Amino acid sequence: MPRWLPRAMVLALALVACFQLASWGFHQLIGLLLNIVIAFFLALAVEPAVDWMAARGVRRGLATGTVFLGLLVTAAGFFALLGSMVAGQIATMVEEFPQYLDSVISWANSTFHTHLSRLAVQNNLLNSDWLQKYVQDSANNVLAVSATVLGSLFNLLTVALFSFYFAADGPRLRRALCSVLPPSRQAEVLRAWEIAVAKTGGYLYSRGLMALISGVAHYILLEILGVPYAPALGVWVGLVSQFIPTIGTYLAGALPILIAFTVDPWYALWVFAFVVVYQQFENYLLQPRITARTVDIHPAVAFGSVIAGTALMGAVGALIAIPATATLQAFLSAYVKRYEVTDPRADGGRRFRRGSEVLARVRRGLHREAPGGARPGAAPGGPEAPSEETEPSSP
Repeated sequence: MPRWLPRAMVLALALVACFQLASWGFHQLIGLLLNIVIAFFLALAVEPAVDWMAARGVRRGLATGTVFLGLLVTAAGFFALLGSMVAGQIATMVEEFPQYLDSVISWANSTFHTHLSRLAVQNNLLNSDWLQKYVQDSANNVLAVSATVLGSLFNLLTVALFSFYFAADGPRLRRALCSVLPPSRQAEVLRAWEIAVAKTGGYLYSRGLMALISGVAHYILLEILGVPYAPALGVWVGLVSQFIPTIGTYLAGALPILIAFTVDPWYALWVFAFVVVYQQFENYLLQPRITARTVDIHPAVAFGSVIAGTALMGAVGALIAIPATATLQAFLSAYVKRYEVTDPRADGGRRFRRGSEVLARVRRGLHREAPGGARPGAAPGGPEAPSEETEPSSP
């Protein structure tokens, strides 16, 4: 056996063991890494506001806390409005459930000639096996649901903590990162960081402005129609349609249409028509003007980036896909050299025009040089004869 073979085998086994250990560690820490990515993009989104306050004398930590407090109050207000709307609808459904049940039973008795009663139906529902099994399973899953809720709260606190540190210590973090790089690379890193801050913050603020406009427009319509919970529905439509990519518009419009249908089916049709018309107005007039200087990317590229982000990171990837793509596009545009495109058809048209101009000059020159003002190539007293020498071929 060669003397180098045992050493090579030990080295190969060590490399395999290191790879397995790194793979295991990555899978164990993927939740934390995902939270850090979310926190980083959230910090990039709020950093312009923090920088604006810090430039006016506010300490960076206090400015970051103020911005996050505003976001917390906004989120709490949204969920409070949504919760009040859902609770009101559930209370209304519970109060009117006996009337609904009586109408359904009356229709069934008159249609199918049955003899059902509400008391018998309620007793059968309460004593049914599937209802008891569902209650038992729900009771057994209380612990799992509680653990899921606590885990979600812990992840939310982790994201908030990392976001606060990233935004409050942004300049210090950039200096620490650039200190381990050569000077030729520091400028590129700082430029990429600034582009990411501008694009992510621009995406958030442009979406917030469009959410405000959309919410106010839908609130006015719902208030005119007399649909209940118009403020909450306006907030719902504005936020969901702008901050949930691809399917947010359909989710946002479904709830007010459903609630308007409980008031009057024609109101639901009016709300549906308004949602469709407003979506076209937003896509073709409002959004291009607002996002022209922030995240101006092609709709097909945005749609593809959302699909790719969803496939890689789920709902979080769908949220950060558009600002990440806009950042990458803006960063690469500084290093990709572009050339002027030569259109063969346009070049051929220019050559044709130049040939026509040359032909016109030749004809004018021959006309001036002809003796006695006679047209060149023409017999005396006769019509003009064509001349092959003075008629150049068309290019």
